Amino acid sequence: MTYTRTGSFPIGFRRGRTAWQQDLDRLIRFAKDNDFAFLDTGPLAAGDLRRITSTGVEVGTVDLKQWSDLGSPDPAKRGAAVAANEEHVRGAVGAGIRYFLAVMLAEDGSRPRRENFAYLVESWKKLMAAIEPLGARIALEGWPGPPPHFAAFAGTPADCRAVFEAIPSPALGLNFDPSHLVRMGIDSSRFLREFAGRVVHVHAKDILFLEEERYAHGNLQPATFAEPHKWGGQSWRYGLPGRGAVPWRDLIGVLAEVGYRGRISIEMEDEEFHPKPEREQQGLIQGRDFLKSL
Repeated sequence: MTYTRTGSFPIGFRRGRTAWQQDLDRLIRFAKDNDFAFLDTGPLAAGDLRRITSTGVEVGTVDLKQWSDLGSPDPAKRGAAVAANEEHVRGAVGAGIRYFLAVMLAEDGSRPRRENFAYLVESWKKLMAAIEPLGARIALEGWPGPPPHFAAFAGTPADCRAVFEAIPSPALGLNFDPSHLVRMGIDSSRFLREFAGRVVHVHAKDILFLEEERYAHGNLQPATFAEPHKWGGQSWRYGLPGRGAVPWRDLIGVLAEVGYRGRISIEMEDEEFHPKPEREQQGLIQGRDFLKSL
């Protein structure tokens, strides 16, 4: 298995949606052959999770289901999503999985944020009450959500404070993904220090600010003719860790300083390493080697 030099954090990656990664046997073989410590997955069933761990590759996080349904204005839809996720978590915990990933995302971003926050808090309180006794932990990723409403929560310090005040369950934690913070102009190191006790998982990706495209299109209006980047906008895009503006070397040091004991997962969202399988695999290996050097 591969670890970071500082902190000895295990290095793995998040399963993507490309065709070769949907072949689970091929994905597991690639992870093992290249010394990745673990895989993060979508909402896999318990049988597939056991299939992974039986090979010696760990599972880092498993996605929850129906993220936006938990923030629906429809109480029946919210209730069904809570029940489905409780069942999903129980099955995965039975397969030895403890950590689960989700975005606290509203279904209808056009509604006032306070209203959507209330729907989400109601659902998440019920879900935490159900899964806390199981020993499960939730890692909320701070993705701001899609435009034009950016209707996700737990991405800014103010929202995180509000979430943890409203839902004080120790089962509720954070996925620290500094690329989102840097994109929003938030000090990622300060954020990590403030919420260190809540961080249960880390995503490793970067953000590149594209100055020529920023000059051409600015940072407010959508471009009239140019298409946005595959993972990004007109003047910015996500990339492999070490290729952009995220201060990864400093952040790894802060993670060690604050006593983080979890994993670091490469989230492969770099258009330069797509769509050919060999390029994507090269990118994952490059990201692994960069993190290993820190």
